[in-house]
Amino acid sequence: MSGPSLTSSITCQFGTAQSADVDLLVVPWFEGEDASAFDGLDRAASGEISRAWGAGEFAGRPYELFVTPLVDRAWKPRRVALIGAGQEAAFGPGLARRLATAAAQAGRTRRVGRLGIVIRPGQAAPSGDVDVAALVQSIAEGLTLGEFTGATYQTSAAQKAGDPPAFVIVVPPFTDTSPESPARLEGAAARGRVLGESSNLARGLANEPANTLTPREFSDRASRIALDGGASVEVLDEKQIEALGMGMLLGVARGSSEPPRLMVFRHDPPGVSSGPVLALVGKGITFDSGGISIKPAEGMEKMKGDMAGGAAVACAMRAIARLNAPVRVIGVVPATENMPGGRALKPGDILHSAEGKTVEVINTDAEGRLVLGDALWYARQQGATHLVDVATLTGGVVVALGKTTSAVFGTPDWWVDHVRRTGDRAGDRMWRMPLFEDYRDQLKSEIADMMNSGGRPASPITAATFLKEFTGGLPWAHIDIAGTAWADEAKPYMPKGPTGVAVRTLIELALSSDTWKR
Repeated sequence: MSGPSLTSSITCQFGTAQSADVDLLVVPWFEGEDASAFDGLDRAASGEISRAWGAGEFAGRPYELFVTPLVDRAWKPRRVALIGAGQEAAFGPGLARRLATAAAQAGRTRRVGRLGIVIRPGQAAPSGDVDVAALVQSIAEGLTLGEFTGATYQTSAAQKAGDPPAFVIVVPPFTDTSPESPARLEGAAARGRVLGESSNLARGLANEPANTLTPREFSDRASRIALDGGASVEVLDEKQIEALGMGMLLGVARGSSEPPRLMVFRHDPPGVSSGPVLALVGKGITFDSGGISIKPAEGMEKMKGDMAGGAAVACAMRAIARLNAPVRVIGVVPATENMPGGRALKPGDILHSAEGKTVEVINTDAEGRLVLGDALWYARQQGATHLVDVATLTGGVVVALGKTTSAVFGTPDWWVDHVRRTGDRAGDRMWRMPLFEDYRDQLKSEIADMMNSGGRPASPITAATFLKEFTGGLPWAHIDIAGTAWADEAKPYMPKGPTGVAVRTLIELALSSDTWKR
């Protein structure tokens, strides 16, 4: 494993919460429940739950935490942590994932050795209102996401968090009585574990400083991650990139002393030699100064994470291969720095794309669309039939949607809507943005086929419009994660720092290919 996440273990235990062999038992608790909601628990805690409930110390609001010892020796857990789950009617896999992350972080802070989280009857009714396997997968994802720490370079023992606990998902007998249930639920936990690990690996890459994660180092680390999952890897150097005619990627790279790289990952499942080929394309700018159109100094340190889209693709390919998704998948990541060196790209320069189109550079800080344009073309040359690109592309998308929602663009409607729905299920909330033809007018150039920037008005839309020129009419979705790739404020389910956004969406797209193959 690469990056700062530490991996322990996740197991499923089938039995009662009373028999769970853990140090801390986490019990999701809904608003409006009283102390009698969980049979025998208040009695085992010497009435502390009813006392806290009556005093208003704990009310079940989302992410509230109340910890108390269990004194009844008939209960194996030594302590219980009630975690607020909000309204029961609103509960589902998405909230379960976040609660599990919050629980994992709390367990790590308390240096718990073994932490268990129990599935409540109200969460997984035998009626089938909630898919128990989906719930187990989400909890496993959340527990794994809670292992991540961004404090990679801290040297003081006082600064460091404890190691992550060993995790147990407690599955009571009521959830399913079918003979195959244990194997099915254990498989769901294992799948959630892989998704969470891959997200953490992407977070680790995005958190790495640019002086260590150069384009060459990025390609080396990303290659090891993808190979670990079983994907095949090819890395093209600057000479191979030039031979392909990728003038836009080379143009952005000119200002840096670091040579560019083009990473190509492949998943070819056994027995699948025909049908659709899903291409995942990720922006891999390992540091974005803005080039000659230099960015303001404030906040520029976060531009080390301008390769978050590329990290998402590389780490998704790890999981796609490891979980043996039933569809062929190609991952393409163009990696370079965008720097204001003596040979740097200048406003007014003309670039020749591998597609054959010419581009007038208006703003050198609109570099992501340039490298992605050549990468989208390359994915098509490799046989792609469906395209998804992920990029921290525009500041304008943050103005439009803030820091909690990614924007998705593309054509045709059915493909974009499918990608959006997949993202919502995976925990990567998205909102669809328009892509009307008249936005193309903002990119008209008097000297070349088009400009690389349409200015500030509708900047996320004109950036997507630029990318559309390189999709060849294939089903294509563009996900702008500029607002969601980095959390500026800590939340119970997300520390400050890289979020790993889009990793699970890309994995789920490949795993659920039967729902979109056309």
